[in-house]
Amino acid sequence: MRLLGIYSLMLHIALVYCTELTFVLPDNDKQCFFDDLQEGVKIDIDYQVIAGGNYDIDCFVTDPQNNVLYQEKKRQYDSFSHTTTSKGVYKVCFSNEFSTFTHKTVYLDFRAGEEAPLLPDMNRATALTQMESACLSIHEILKVVTDSQTWYRLREAQDRIRAEDLHERVSYWSIGETVILFVVSIGQVLMLKSFFSEKKTNVAAST
Repeated sequence: MRLLGIYSLMLHIALVYCTELTFVLPDNDKQCFFDDLQEGVKIDIDYQVIAGGNYDIDCFVTDPQNNVLYQEKKRQYDSFSHTTTSKGVYKVCFSNEFSTFTHKTVYLDFRAGEEAPLLPDMNRATALTQMESACLSIHEILKVVTDSQTWYRLREAQDRIRAEDLHERVSYWSIGETVILFVVSIGQVLMLKSFFSEKKTNVAAST
């Protein structure tokens, strides 16, 4: 998969592969990712905006004939699954063209293909042994744990960015209040000084 982004992690396991990446999408910009897939391949796409503006973005997916398979506007996060019906290059695009000055940070998880059997003889007609059942159970639990870790990692990133943004605003507000306090204090001192200066001038004129 030819991907443009800041960070990418590719994991190949038998018949299935997935790509996770986080990239920055500037304002008034669009980024597309391409993958050459065979017919009958299942694809799963998860994305989420973790920073920037109102945490929304446009997304659409097209097939080799440029037919739109998925299209959503101003979504914070969503998922999409599809089984390819033809061989060719499939395109996933993210657009921030509606934003005039806000960059967005987007997380993308792309998975293609079916996961190969965990055990070589899993597809046999006979029942699984107790050890094989235990292995399958552990495998499914680990998948749930991995998904939960990803979800918590994204939530942590969102909360951290919001906290940093709030801290920056509070800092600027405190600096502004300090400047205003100094200006008001200096103005009051100058005003009081002018009162005494006028009094001295009046006394000198009367004498």
